[in-house]
Amino acid sequence: MMTRHRGQYKPGHESPYELSRSRIENFVRCPACFYMQQVLKIEFPSIPGFNINEATDILLKRDFDKYRGQSETHPFLIHMGMEHLVPFEHEHFELWTQSLHFGATNRMNTVHEPTHLLVGGGLDDVWLNTKTNQLHIIDYKSTSQKSRDKEITLEDPWKAAYKRQMDLYVWVMLQKGFDVSDEGYFLYCDGDRFSDYDFLGTQNAVMKFKMSLLPYTVDTTWIEPTLFDVKECLDGPRCPDHDPDCEHGHFLKQVLS
Repeated sequence: MMTRHRGQYKPGHESPYELSRSRIENFVRCPACFYMQQVLKIEFPSIPGFNINEATDILLKRDFDKYRGQSETHPFLIHMGMEHLVPFEHEHFELWTQSLHFGATNRMNTVHEPTHLLVGGGLDDVWLNTKTNQLHIIDYKSTSQKSRDKEITLEDPWKAAYKRQMDLYVWVMLQKGFDVSDEGYFLYCDGDRFSDYDFLGTQNAVMKFKMSLLPYTVDTTWIEPTLFDVKECLDGPRCPDHDPDCEHGHFLKQVLS
């Protein structure tokens, strides 16, 4: 059995190098930071986890699991006029959702043979379109708008990373042989801080969320060229320059000046 190739990159290793969706995003943002982490094994400062976001993800999946593979779908989708979308049932679905262990068999991953990279991640959900028999990739997001009248859109600059995440998941599922639609959906939970309702009860506090379902047409054309660039960076003899917008690069420049 071949040993797994993960963590620090080792040129010439027999196993494909495991590259998560978040690591690819790191490369897109700044090749230098990517090289420092994956090749030089420099650990960057960590940040706390987003536990509330994780909780909403768990609760949403729990709700949709009740209708997974059933003839009827969740009342939310019926209310949205999208009763033709049903939570997809598959024997490996639970494995697809485990982002921290994507290297194992039947996870949400695929080997890009030209670069010997094992690319993957962890899905939030997949819905089956009973009209087309295609799959739609679903990504759960949580936020709390600071303006009463601001609508949730995908136009904020930082949401380009969300789009790339969706692009990559669709690409991986296509490589695995699934018929996946080029339209995915972001299901947004927006913590309501403006409506007049009691938050604190006698023992519990209850926060209400406004829900939005945002369609997104994926673009997978950037993925394969990026994987070739990633491989070239990993095999490069030196660390590339920081991206001009990289915060870490600006910080290091000031420290060393």
